[in-house]
Amino acid sequence: MHKRMTITLDEAVYEGLNRTIGKRRMSQFIEDLLRPLVLDTSLDESYKAMAADKVREAEAQNWSNALAKDMTDETR
Repeated sequence: MHKRMTITLDEAVYEGLNRTIGKRRMSQFIEDLLRPLVLDTSLDESYKAMAADKVREAEAQNWSNALAKDMTDETR
């Protein structure tokens, strides 16, 4: 569901949006810019993408195991 709202922009900013994006696409452009800033789902999606990267996960696991091994060799 979409909600309608009114915002106030500097005239130069509005003209730049109109020239660059076009009147019919301004709302979607602004929503796409704001979404990652106001919804915390982007971080979840990023973590899912990282976990799906099997090569990166294997490298991270190897690094973590090597770090843990180094810590057990330390004299305290």
